[in-house]
Amino acid sequence: MDFDKLNGLVPAVVQDDESGEVLMVGFMNHEALQRTIASRYATFFSRTRGRLWTKGESSGNRLRVARLLVDCDEDTVLIRAVREGAGKVCHTGERSCFFRELEAGAAGLAAAGGSRPAEGS
Repeated sequence: MDFDKLNGLVPAVVQDDESGEVLMVGFMNHEALQRTIASRYATFFSRTRGRLWTKGESSGNRLRVARLLVDCDEDTVLIRAVREGAGKVCHTGERSCFFRELEAGAAGLAAAGGSRPAEGS
């Protein structure tokens, strides 16, 4: 993996293994990737907290790794995951972090669905 392009991090796209739905995007450093491989549960590096966190460690909505894939440049990871718990991946309680659609408007692009909620699980 090429961790040099983003100062020690690589994007990690999480996709539902059954439906193919994109659930979230996080970042991994080398240690997060190694923990994910060893535990088979998605672990990320939180840029805001400055530490590792395993998805669902507080909510119970874990992501069990079905498959790990790497892109052709070896600078992005795709996690094919099985949702555990209530199946809510987003900290807002939604099943996916991608539930707000961008709409073109007079002032440019604006997210439909209101303001951004505070960061959570």
